[in-house]
Amino acid sequence: MSRNSLLVAAAILALPIAAPAAAQEAGSVQIKGFVTGVLPDGEITEVETDLIGLPAGSQTRATDSYVPTVAIEYFVSPNFSFETICCVTPHDVRGTGGLAGAELIDDAIILPASLTAKYHFDLGGGLKPYVGAGPTYFLIFSEDVGADAAALGVTDTDLSDELGFVVQAGFDVPLNDRGLGLSLDAKRYFVGTTATFSAGNTVALQTEHDLDPWVVSAGLAFRF
Repeated sequence: MSRNSLLVAAAILALPIAAPAAAQEAGSVQIKGFVTGVLPDGEITEVETDLIGLPAGSQTRATDSYVPTVAIEYFVSPNFSFETICCVTPHDVRGTGGLAGAELIDDAIILPASLTAKYHFDLGGGLKPYVGAGPTYFLIFSEDVGADAAALGVTDTDLSDELGFVVQAGFDVPLNDRGLGLSLDAKRYFVGTTATFSAGNTVALQTEHDLDPWVVSAGLAFRF
């Protein structure tokens, strides 16, 4: 066999190897499994209706939540991707300040429907930090009246679904050459809700809240 024939044969044999390597760039998908802490950082920003008579200095806080989450990411280029997450997080709402210790809302479930556009920096050596941002829509359901709110005659409570914004930063570190990696991620959501407490058909208390949670995650990623 001539030298040129050998080169052609080598090139043909290399195609099945080279093609999957290229597919790991544009068009590849990354799935991440996280342990996530959801840490609300909100407060009452406005009292719209108050038939109860809130004590001076009344405030509220939503409890932290720790849950498993899954992120799915699609790369449109080696450095640019879109990511969405799947999780639901349970929270209680408790009073602070003039309402210190009051049980207001139990077992509110939040589903943060989010889509972020991310840019990945290639620093060499495998470490790839990224930043991202995008819209989010908080679906809040299953909230129950807390014991102290019920003692004041509240029979129903509602936290409104709202549109907001999220920013994120983090980094991925490959653990092997088969797509497995370590991922650390931090997000800050900017979103509010309207809390409505009703006694029968009467709105007894309605307040506007910032939720603005920090969401921090650590876990494993697999890219294919």
